[in-house]
Amino acid sequence: MSLSGLIPTSDRRSIITGVLRLVDIIVVIGAGLFALWLAELDLEAANKYLIAVLLGGLLAANFLATAGLYVFERLGSLVNQVGRIGVGWGSVALALVSIAYLTKTSDQFSRFWSLAWLFSTFAGLILVRILLAIQLAHWRYLGHLTVDIAIVGIGEAARHVLKQLRGRDSMGTRVIGVFASDDSEPGRVVEGLPVLGSVDDLIALTRTTKVDSIIVALPWKPVDQLRQVLAKLQSVAVDVRLVPETFDLDLPPRGYTSLLNVYIRPLPGWSLLVKELEDKVLGSLLMLCALPIMALIALAIKLDSPGPVLFRQKRYGFNNDEFTVFKFRTMYQESGDAVEVTQAKRNDPRVTRVGRFLRRTSIDELPQLFNVLRGDMSLVGPRPHAVAHNEHYSHVIAGYLARHRVKPGITGWAQINGLRGATETPEQMRERVAYDLHYIDNWSLLFDLKILIHTVLFSMVNRNAY
Repeated sequence: MSLSGLIPTSDRRSIITGVLRLVDIIVVIGAGLFALWLAELDLEAANKYLIAVLLGGLLAANFLATAGLYVFERLGSLVNQVGRIGVGWGSVALALVSIAYLTKTSDQFSRFWSLAWLFSTFAGLILVRILLAIQLAHWRYLGHLTVDIAIVGIGEAARHVLKQLRGRDSMGTRVIGVFASDDSEPGRVVEGLPVLGSVDDLIALTRTTKVDSIIVALPWKPVDQLRQVLAKLQSVAVDVRLVPETFDLDLPPRGYTSLLNVYIRPLPGWSLLVKELEDKVLGSLLMLCALPIMALIALAIKLDSPGPVLFRQKRYGFNNDEFTVFKFRTMYQESGDAVEVTQAKRNDPRVTRVGRFLRRTSIDELPQLFNVLRGDMSLVGPRPHAVAHNEHYSHVIAGYLARHRVKPGITGWAQINGLRGATETPEQMRERVAYDLHYIDNWSLLFDLKILIHTVLFSMVNRNAY
């Protein structure tokens, strides 16, 4: 079993405890069915037992959580877990006995079955904790559960933070590097740690290395320096926290609640997995439905004009990484990766006859389902822009690069609100970015489904698409 990649440690811990909840319910229900098999009850008598087992699983989902069995920091202590299992599962058993007494059905259940279920569940829950403790020790040894923190700052505030974080390796916290606000401090050492570079170097590091949190420990005055650093860090998909100007407060062991949250990473915890599952499941279904249509479109393109069926272009995606986007070719000549990309206009002579229909109906974007299945894009998200446009607007519009904190999408919140097609002024792009950032900050599965349904029903045909 492996926990690799750039998934933040906070998400990994949340996923582990979430899976553990599910496993515990399976153990409760499975142990009840096992006890039913041991009791050799006939099928007719088994029905009321099945109801009791399902009720036990429902109660366990609540009582075990109330007993504190899913606090990640406690999972490593088997003694602590056994005691809490006794309290949690004992409460479930007491609740079931009370329900049976109040409904006057206690005499309908086999005592052998009841005891077998009680003790086999208790043993099963302990066995799960033993196996989990072994796996957690392995993951900790590999560093997969370590909270990796980067510090921005080389002054007194940074030294104060580093002193407090030092010695907390046993609690799973590790400082992976210190970074200066600019390039003026090469080779400097802060509290025994070398300065690894500037904020730009830190941003590059977040694209290749797991960074869970960035702590900005800079003086608040002059404010221009702090504002520039925070503006740069707005584009990274990492929690960014700011040390208060009064930084002589002790940091708490967990959570760093005395720090100010500046940027919160989007799609935390299970949200990231839900969105990935959405992309893979819905993307696969849509691809299967679209394949016959895509084959007919490919034939029409070949008959209409010479050239390839697909148009490929470099775009910026998640974490500002470049990827190749696929679309059906709609022009006689495509600029591809040209330094200056000219957006299509009304009655553009470069657009083919078939291409005009494809662009107006947005069908030219169907091949981007390949990008979704490859993991470059999502079904819903900020639309990716050509590299030349991206680099231009990143210098013109504040917060533009924050769009890249999630994967780009085939459709998005801005698009269903009419903000698609050519952007002739910075104000038009500014409005589009505002919708994109609203989507990122307010993501939910229902929000995605709303955008997808609206796209299919109302937004496929657009008068602004040339």
